Amino acid sequence: MINSENTKKQKILIVDDSEMNRSILTDMLDNAYEIVEAENGLAAINILQKQSLDISVVLLDIVMPLMDGFEVLSVMNQNHWIENIPVIMISAEKDTSQVERAYDLGVTDFITRPFDMLIVRRRVINTILLYSKQKKLIGMLAEQIYEKERRSSMMVDILSHIVEFRNGESGIHIIHVRTITEMLLKQLRKKTEQYPLSDADISLIGTASALHDIGKIAIREDILNKPGRLTEEEFEIMKTHSLIGAEMLKNLPTYESEPLVKTAYQICRWHHERYDGRGYPDGLSGDDIPISAQIVALADVYDALTSERCYKKAFSHETAIQMILDGQCGAFNPMLLECLQEAAPMLVNTLENAAPHVYHPDIRQLSQEITFHESHVVSERSLRLLDHERMKYNFYAAMTEEIQFEYTVEPRLLTLSSWGAKKLGVDEIILEPQSNDNVLRILGEEAWQDISKALHSTTPESPIITYECPLNLNGQQRWYRIISQAIWAGDEPLVYTGAIGKCVDIHNSREKLKELEKRATHDTLTGLLNHSTARELIQATLEHNPNGNHIMAIFDLDHFKTANDRYGHMFGDQVLKHMAEKLSQSTRRGDIVARVGGDEFLIFIEYKTAPEQIISRIFNAMTGNYEDFPLSVSMGIAITKEIGNKYEKLFHAADQALYYAKRSGRSQYCFYNDSMKDTLSVISSID
Repeated sequence: MINSENTKKQKILIVDDSEMNRSILTDMLDNAYEIVEAENGLAAINILQKQSLDISVVLLDIVMPLMDGFEVLSVMNQNHWIENIPVIMISAEKDTSQVERAYDLGVTDFITRPFDMLIVRRRVINTILLYSKQKKLIGMLAEQIYEKERRSSMMVDILSHIVEFRNGESGIHIIHVRTITEMLLKQLRKKTEQYPLSDADISLIGTASALHDIGKIAIREDILNKPGRLTEEEFEIMKTHSLIGAEMLKNLPTYESEPLVKTAYQICRWHHERYDGRGYPDGLSGDDIPISAQIVALADVYDALTSERCYKKAFSHETAIQMILDGQCGAFNPMLLECLQEAAPMLVNTLENAAPHVYHPDIRQLSQEITFHESHVVSERSLRLLDHERMKYNFYAAMTEEIQFEYTVEPRLLTLSSWGAKKLGVDEIILEPQSNDNVLRILGEEAWQDISKALHSTTPESPIITYECPLNLNGQQRWYRIISQAIWAGDEPLVYTGAIGKCVDIHNSREKLKELEKRATHDTLTGLLNHSTARELIQATLEHNPNGNHIMAIFDLDHFKTANDRYGHMFGDQVLKHMAEKLSQSTRRGDIVARVGGDEFLIFIEYKTAPEQIISRIFNAMTGNYEDFPLSVSMGIAITKEIGNKYEKLFHAADQALYYAKRSGRSQYCFYNDSMKDTLSVISSID
């Protein structure tokens, strides 16, 4: 028997329009199973949508009203339910083409009427046992792979901890570097497609980061653990650890071509390189440094600053972040610095809860190797994750107050989000929507035809349409914007198979959209552009007008920390808003003005008159008092005519000029020249 008194009963869904047939099948299966009945295909889909994780097998009739068995199978394939729920077809049909079509759609077995009790029960038991064994086999395979990965990770951690132990440090540094590395990689993936990063890439780089200092095992202990400052000769010896570690990995027999070893080699060799080319051992700059090494370098520096070492006390989180942003630890990729700032609020808490890396079996990857019915087998864990994603989708749909939908041509089916269906007062799944009274009452036949025609006229290259029309809701008309994307599938030629989209209440959405757009592009405190948006606008301007005359100026407030320390952060915020207002009043409408971060601001101006006059006017406007607090700024300026029309070079030059101004006594502005190349301080080695 499949079930015992102490085991939860398997649930069987019987789908047949004949109550007599459903009753016969229920009696044949007696009380060994929990039976759920559906009188047609549409009712079955509604049940599967809500209980797909609980159904062990479906007994499915072919010929039914509203939605037949083949249409049910099509929907089960579209939603991937067929991959985890076996289907036994029940029918009196003898036509081999019908049977073949059913098997092509993923049916596991076929039972013909009239029913034979022994055959029905045996085939149901065999089908459930088959799927249970498959799930068990996948689980066993997953556990074996998990155990191997866990052991491999353990060996990497042990080797890394040996190095840390010899260095007089705890293994928590390795855990922290890995945790920060993975946080920054995930933040970078959200921010840009410039560095393609899959989950596997992030996991691989995180694991390889544990080996970043393996070369220190060859450094003399008196240098490695010296409590004071290293001499120039000792520092040169210390610097060799990056090359030593890389060579150790490069010369590994058998494993040198493994992705983990290749990535660890990059990190070992180049995690002390800096974005401006002033690092070691090879003096690489920019994206010549692999992104894995760039990320680990930043993670390593942050944890080194916030940790106590034999030669220094630990800095606070805030101080460490500011030191990195100020360039006191060398130059880093500006995009990674933005990722660090965005991750900063979560960093301390995440590191406090950081634990040794644990591998978890990924059933979805294993399913790529195990096929059934010409498709992937999906584990219960994966289905739970999918169901969780579906819950999140419904939640976000409700929060955005958008009516989200999906439409398929075969079968003709309209599926609405839970919130959308409730808003419209209709079912979540609607068969033949083009002739459904509720759909036509709400949307109107003319609008339906217009939208359908527009979707059919799209192309795979240009699949999106926008259509505005009134919807009749509870007897009242409200204007909605329908944004929809046509779905094209199959081999050449591609075939239109349906659409996905959303309906947005135009009246309610306009103000929300404006607010969201402003939040995405502007600094919330000062109302100025944020750094990311300013950079995009400046880059676009430079590309559009590469020969134009432009000024980039960066400035920050002198002694701003005093305002926070003496009067509190709320007062400091008021000072920043005051400065932003004065800056807006001192610049033109077309100028790009942004808050870079903290008390640092950026201006990008096209000029026709002398740049000195423009900068002098703005600089003088920034001085004065806010209440009793004196205001002055230090400013660095770069000009495209001298630096070129690349954003990164302009920003870096202006930044160097700013630091020159600050170190020359503050409360002044300086235009960049070649004598300022070495202005920014570089702490070459913080381990």
